[in-house]
Amino acid sequence: MPLAGCYVISLRPVGAHASLRRAAAAQGARVLALSPWRIETQSDAATRRALREALAADIVIATSPAAVRAASALHALRKRHGQAWCAVGAGTAAALRRSGIDEVVSPSRMDSEGLLALPELRSVRGREIGLLTAPGGRGLIAPTLRKRGATVLRADVYRRAEVAISSVALARLRALPAKPWLALGSGEALHLALTRLPADLAAKLRSADVAAASERLAQAARDAGFRGRVLVAPSARPRDLVAAMAGAIG
Repeated sequence: MPLAGCYVISLRPVGAHASLRRAAAAQGARVLALSPWRIETQSDAATRRALREALAADIVIATSPAAVRAASALHALRKRHGQAWCAVGAGTAAALRRSGIDEVVSPSRMDSEGLLALPELRSVRGREIGLLTAPGGRGLIAPTLRKRGATVLRADVYRRAEVAISSVALARLRALPAKPWLALGSGEALHLALTRLPADLAAKLRSADVAAASERLAQAARDAGFRGRVLVAPSARPRDLVAAMAGAIG
């Protein structure tokens, strides 16, 4: 197996490492979870009101599987007649389909730039667009759509709550026998991890090779001081990130 004996570091939220573990195991690797945050659904009255307004828009955009899960926990997802649903990537589109939205448009380039290039979002002047998302991250979508003349109805249906990285995870990182890979799907998670790790472990993380979910994230890794290989995977899906790592070794 191409990644036999390798470790893959995951910065995904607490409890969200299973799919990366499976993808890594299929290539012979093990995952070290360094979760700097957890996902919390927002269920207050203001969030529920914002969600109802977003779901009534001409176009609804989901920015992540977590946004879909949080939204569907608060309100049944149903496609209205004439309404379009868009997702940032294939994983988010799949989450929408599981939640009852059969027709979903998503870009082949699975990032904000790819989403904004979709035909459905090019001519949106005078239209209402619901955005299912969270505070922080993906700061390009709403401003760009507003510049195009749309009214953006934002529903921050979850939030990323910072958590301390566990002492067990820190000890495992310190004891890693070889240079690891980093599966990078979030610039915010990377920043949190680097600021929360002790100096020696932050340096060890920066020594990792990186498989990034987009060129923007690859540049974020370079800007953060990563000195090894920095590769761009086709998407943020775990199997694509791990396949990029395996391809570099193979």
